[in-house]
Amino acid sequence: MNKHEEIKASLPEIMKSKDGVRLRTIRSMLTAFTNELVASNRTPQDWLTDEEVMTMIKRLAKQRKDSIEQFETAKRQDLADPEKEELAVLETYLPQTMSQDDIRTIAESKKTELQVEDKSKMGVLIGAVMKETAGTADGGDVKAVVESLFE
Repeated sequence: MNKHEEIKASLPEIMKSKDGVRLRTIRSMLTAFTNELVASNRTPQDWLTDEEVMTMIKRLAKQRKDSIEQFETAKRQDLADPEKEELAVLETYLPQTMSQDDIRTIAESKKTELQVEDKSKMGVLIGAVMKETAGTADGGDVKAVVESLFE
């Protein structure tokens, strides 16, 4: 059973538990999965691959983070709180992300390997580090670490 099937199969149990936040989040995930299937010219009865599911969950988590940031900037904590709750549920489905120390180790070795000496090649270095971490590092963390190497 792939991740898409597992998530869909967990829906009845979540409904019985009456966990509103989890139910709302799972339903939004399943809706996003269906939309992705339709966008890629497949039927809603098909299943996404595990890689597609992880990509979708990462995308949904990023959307929640962006929303939280915007709501907090606008001083709308009443809107930010539900987004934080949904983000916490989404993060349970994501693999553990790398720490900035681990990213720094990779970034420093890539900087030496690629012979990047100035900020003009920073984009190349960020791309190389992102490729090396293969989706286990947050893009914002990678950018912050790489920028700190040029300070």
